[in-house]
Amino acid sequence: MEAVRPSLWNAPRAEAPVVATVALPGSKSITNRALILAALADGPSTVTGALRSRDTDLMIDALRALGTVVDEAADSTTLRVTPGSLRGAAVDCGLAGTVMRFLPPVATLADGTVRFDGDEQARTRPLGTILSALRGLGAEIDGDALPFTVRGTGSLRGGSITIDASASSQFVSGLLLSAAAFDDGVTVHHDGLAIPSMPHIDMTVEMLRRAGVEVSTPAMGDDADTWHVRPGTIRAVDWVIEPDLSNATAFLAAAAVTGGEVTVPLWPTKTTQPGDAIREILAMMGADIRLEGANLTVRGPRKLTGLDIDLHDVGELTPTVAALAALADGPSNLRGIAHLRGHETDRLAALAAEINSLGGNATETEDGLSIVPAKLHGGTWRSYADHRMATAGAIIGLNVDGVEIEDIGTTAKTLPSFENMWAAMLSDSADTQRKVTS
Repeated sequence: MEAVRPSLWNAPRAEAPVVATVALPGSKSITNRALILAALADGPSTVTGALRSRDTDLMIDALRALGTVVDEAADSTTLRVTPGSLRGAAVDCGLAGTVMRFLPPVATLADGTVRFDGDEQARTRPLGTILSALRGLGAEIDGDALPFTVRGTGSLRGGSITIDASASSQFVSGLLLSAAAFDDGVTVHHDGLAIPSMPHIDMTVEMLRRAGVEVSTPAMGDDADTWHVRPGTIRAVDWVIEPDLSNATAFLAAAAVTGGEVTVPLWPTKTTQPGDAIREILAMMGADIRLEGANLTVRGPRKLTGLDIDLHDVGELTPTVAALAALADGPSNLRGIAHLRGHETDRLAALAAEINSLGGNATETEDGLSIVPAKLHGGTWRSYADHRMATAGAIIGLNVDGVEIEDIGTTAKTLPSFENMWAAMLSDSADTQRKVTS
């Protein structure tokens, strides 16, 4: 049988500086955390402005299968979540790290067997850390990677556990989110290299506290890298979801690489989202950044400068930053991101391979990427079923003729209809240019 060839999307070239306003849907990270807390709460919660994407829909479907009632308003982004008695179920994780790492602790509280599986690519993602931790807290689990089975008994003892979370902050967040429902709560001690993406743990702690959960966080000294959640009630909350700032980075990058101007409305003045770091990153590369009220505007420079930066805490921005670096006027060194080798794909190898396939000069280092300016040309940019790889290719396509992106549909993982939003941004920009010149 002939193999099915992946679809190719012609990345549009920007014929003039991009000038547009782009409204982004809600944060995936906040949406899925809110859904977990709502499912374990003491009454119904509402989630307003929820992202509806593959990752969040997988979470909704899984919680429904486990016995939670999730009702949707007509706009589908307003959800009413009513906790129910948790039961055995089959959970499809897809490629969603938040599903495969946040739901196993919930599954230990179910009265029945919960079977987890996902996409083929997900079966290589590291899960042993959280599954071993749950065993240490009293859970019965078969398997150390997808597919695996949690044999829920309706409760979990909880207690103290030491883990190495240097591969993903989600191991800590996953344990903390359900811990108040464990008999003894949980104390999580991290023993290993620095945890990546610490802002995501800060996000988890902030949301737990808003739901009335008592959480102790790391302090300097002997308790460094230790979190403690006391057992107790998780209060029902009416969550309002911020726009997804990580998804916004590709659109802001469009202004930076074309010398244009892009505005994203409803940018929060205070947030735990790692995507907020794009403001400082783009400023380092020469862009002008303005936050006026709730509107963030990026104005691109005549030439992007390279940068030397540690992205350890904001690793999810690496594909966007790598695309910017490939179009910059000087060399860049992206550091502190060795953990990206365990994401949807090995993002370091993938970024180096795809930049180089278009004539670039990218080299993997021990913990990141070195990118030297080179004249890029058209060609196929592979996405590796990774949403952020696909959007990185779109950024490069704004400045390089003939870039074709494999499987642009993978962006639906966190941003459905990305390609339509991208085309609308360019169409709005063209309309603006015509008005200016007429």
